[in-house]
Amino acid sequence: MTRRHHPSHLSEERPESTAPLPPPELTEAECRRCGTYIAGLDGRYACGVCGWVNDHSEGHRRLPRADEDPDRPPKGRRRPKQLPLRLPEPDAAPEAGP
Repeated sequence: MTRRHHPSHLSEERPESTAPLPPPELTEAECRRCGTYIAGLDGRYACGVCGWVNDHSEGHRRLPRADEDPDRPPKGRRRPKQLPLRLPEPDAAPEAGP
């Protein structure tokens, strides 16, 4: 596979449309590192065998913005606070024998 160079999408006008995004397309390729046959979405791949991941800019279409995410919580709603990590209690030290 050859690397594709895409122009920056930052200069595009961003329509304020609430229309749903088209579903992603399932694409297939060989891993560039180990040759394993892999599948991805819209040309973005991650190999489960060797861990290789291609750059997100190599995808076939732009990634959705956060406000286009249908699962995004409504405005004004905060993410729940994470509880502090509790470390396990240390076991009682064994007593020294006589």
